[in-house]
Amino acid sequence: MDRSKGIAYCGLACAVCGENANCAGCRNDGCANREWCKNRNCCIEKGIAGCWECDTFPCSGTMLDKPRIRAFASFIKLRGEEFLLDCLEKNERAGTQYHHPGKLTGDYDVPETAEGIFHMIEFGRPPR
Repeated sequence: MDRSKGIAYCGLACAVCGENANCAGCRNDGCANREWCKNRNCCIEKGIAGCWECDTFPCSGTMLDKPRIRAFASFIKLRGEEFLLDCLEKNERAGTQYHHPGKLTGDYDVPETAEGIFHMIEFGRPPR
């Protein structure tokens, strides 16, 4: 985990993403796809740290349409970025994978509800 990469404007966890080792993280202008990203552009226009700070959160037609991303942003709104990063770090040490090798999905994509993803974030395993 590289906490300096932080969390993307949409809620993606750049800190645990293994997709591009050279990426500095979304909010550090590291993402190669940043120019077309609706979430990034909107947050910069509004001067907010992420979608979770927006008065119209959650919107649609953006990265927030993906259940994991929406759940992560909702988790941040409720519990804060640092707590999310603490949970992700603890879970990563315990073997929870943000991305499975060669894929953009991982263990946090298994739960089918936001509540299930919240549980996974806090406890590192899906609810029973």
